[in-house]
Amino acid sequence: MGYFPFFMDIKGKMGLIVGGGRLAAHKVEKLLPFEPVLMVVAPDIQGALLENKQLICQEREFMDTDVDGKMFVIAASDNREVNQHVANLCRQRNILVNVIDDKMACQFLFPALVKEGKLTVGISTEGASPQTAAFLRSQIAAALPVQMEEILDCLMELRQYAGENIIDPDARSGFLKEAALLCMEKNRALSKEEINTLCSCFLKEMGKAGSVVLTGAGCGPFDLITVRGLNALRKAQALVYDDLLDERLLAHIPESCEKIYVGKRSGKHSMTQEAINSLLIEKAKQGKRVVRLKGGDPFVFGRGGEEILALKREGIETGQIPGITSVLGVLAAAGIPVTHRGMSRSFHVITGHTADTEDGMPEQFEFLARLQGTLVFLMGLGHLKEIAGKLMAYGKEPDTPAAVVRGNFDGSISAIRGCLSEIAQKVEVSGMKPPAVIVVGKTAEMDL
Repeated sequence: MGYFPFFMDIKGKMGLIVGGGRLAAHKVEKLLPFEPVLMVVAPDIQGALLENKQLICQEREFMDTDVDGKMFVIAASDNREVNQHVANLCRQRNILVNVIDDKMACQFLFPALVKEGKLTVGISTEGASPQTAAFLRSQIAAALPVQMEEILDCLMELRQYAGENIIDPDARSGFLKEAALLCMEKNRALSKEEINTLCSCFLKEMGKAGSVVLTGAGCGPFDLITVRGLNALRKAQALVYDDLLDERLLAHIPESCEKIYVGKRSGKHSMTQEAINSLLIEKAKQGKRVVRLKGGDPFVFGRGGEEILALKREGIETGQIPGITSVLGVLAAAGIPVTHRGMSRSFHVITGHTADTEDGMPEQFEFLARLQGTLVFLMGLGHLKEIAGKLMAYGKEPDTPAAVVRGNFDGSISAIRGCLSEIAQKVEVSGMKPPAVIVVGKTAEMDL
């Protein structure tokens, strides 16, 4: 099946409901806010339906001529044979039909609906699980601003205002998007003063160079991004994003936003850092509001500083929104604190892979091995055996607790614990793949 959620105008259109019981009443309740002309036909019709002056009720058996002139028909009787007959008749006459409890006989499905004034949200699982659709409907309804109807009325009026005050169509579209986002942020309609101020500011900004906001996506599931980061995504005109991101984040950007993937992963580089820098500069100079989305925190081995410096050399406005780094987030999800009273008073973050040494290994293992705090290695899974070996060679006890932790986009955690002398073999046997975080120190044996 290929159900597409068309929104059709049924106000004043003729519709027929065959059936007068509970299920028919439920369909009537969903339809009436959209103001169709509804006719209900059944030998026995509920009193509530009979008393509803918005309906045309006829207590009798269904007749084939009842479907004449109808835009849509709903077969909701208690008699399956009647419902099947109605469905066959409608298909023969090219009339849209919905049949209760018989998906294969339906030409359209009823979604779970959220309606607040001009806002209508329809949710369908193609009949797989109406309960799931109802659950999502409840979540959406709870997330809507209390003044949703007033907000949409305000934005409708703004269309006329924008047409009279902003000549350029692209600028007008941009202004209306800004106004909509501002309403949703404030959870209310805008005042006249706010509208005038927004229009003035928007016109002043036209023609100026764009900006780039370096944004941390957090580590693992999409809901670890900060509120500020999520708001930046919702305003993005161009999104430049990396690997190691939960792609559910992409659902929060505007439909018109340009999406550019520049993922980099060990051994599979799709774009060099220099090319990424140039791309960010190019998009900003096109006047776009660019969001540079990076996994974890951009300034924790994310080369965010290099990107900011390249942009500043070109005089481009920049901003930074931090993210939850895997150093903290992934380990915490596994119940491993990086500091703990009486066990670790410091933690040290080290890259497990560097281009500045002959073997690609971090430097100063003699110094690292003497540290009493927690050691956290990022991007080092491929060098785990060598890292453990060098730490022991420079004095770390072989029985020092160690762990390797991987965080997944669904929020689950894979953790392998052991001691320094055996952790590499344990991980190899497990088949764990990167990315993963290596932690060495007393807190690595904790499981809070």
